[in-house]
Amino acid sequence: MPNSRAMSTSIRATAQVFEDPKSIALLNRIKQIAPSDANVLIIGETGTGKELIARHVHALSYRKSKPFVAVNCGAFSETLVESELFGHEKGAFTGAVTAKAGWFEEANGGTLFLDEIGDLPLSLQVKLLRVLQEREVVRLGARKPTPIDVRLIAATNVRLEEAVLAGNFREDLFYRLRVAHLELPTLRNRPGDILPLADYFVGEYTRRLGYATICLDDSAKQKLLQHSWPGNIRELENVIHHSLLICRNNVVRSEDLHLSSISLHRPKATLQALPSEADTDSLEASLQQLFETGKAQLYDYVEDTLVRAAYQHCHHNQVQTAKLLGLSRNVLRAKLIKMGAINALK
Repeated sequence: MPNSRAMSTSIRATAQVFEDPKSIALLNRIKQIAPSDANVLIIGETGTGKELIARHVHALSYRKSKPFVAVNCGAFSETLVESELFGHEKGAFTGAVTAKAGWFEEANGGTLFLDEIGDLPLSLQVKLLRVLQEREVVRLGARKPTPIDVRLIAATNVRLEEAVLAGNFREDLFYRLRVAHLELPTLRNRPGDILPLADYFVGEYTRRLGYATICLDDSAKQKLLQHSWPGNIRELENVIHHSLLICRNNVVRSEDLHLSSISLHRPKATLQALPSEADTDSLEASLQQLFETGKAQLYDYVEDTLVRAAYQHCHHNQVQTAKLLGLSRNVLRAKLIKMGAINALK
């Protein structure tokens, strides 16, 4: 693309726009915790800008001149994630033809951002806890530990408290990560940021595409404000990018904004909403009938039924099923394999 700069990070990861009162309150909290060396846990829906917040914490810390390394825990298979995080020595496993430093060593002196921490397998959670406690890593195939000086920022879009209660996330690791915590509001809950963010994305994509100055007309602005943004900042960025590709005469109009219709099919209840009394009574009545059958291993049966029904409801999409049930993708996959719903090699 003409006039492009280095694109090591996404535009969204640099969109530091804080104009809504909720965002300003969040910014003030970031300013309080950033100068410390405390681990930080960031909680927020997909697309709310968790990496942006992590980068902002890093930029306000004394480590700002040192590396910031971002890693998505869900991007690697269970067999590779240990090597990626902690490194390996030559010959540690088939294919390890040279020694390789892990992400902890790469971030030494700076900040390591672990996104989707809830996807980390339990076996790796134990090793991560030890790294945080001992401030050293041991590469795969090595015996000698390597000292590290890293500030850890973790992020998740699931409630780790629920994962702890379900036995899917270690309680001791949860408390070690949650020294300081930041909860990101969704874009629909901070409407004061919508237009400033839109203007930011318009400016950035105008520059990167080498276009002349482009503006949003009033109809476009109104349409942006009325949308519920189920995909949060990520969705807004993509909508603006597409609108710049198809708009005419350097003006983005409402018809140029192709918005998602996902929100039209979503239940109105939020994650925090409680079921109605009628729904609760109906569920309890069904469970009472099940109790009277005297079925063996009842808990496993109910859990398998719930997971199977959710998997079918999400059209066999593991990511959506995990999100619906509030589980990590790895935990859901393990349950589906145990139930025989998917093949272990799939």
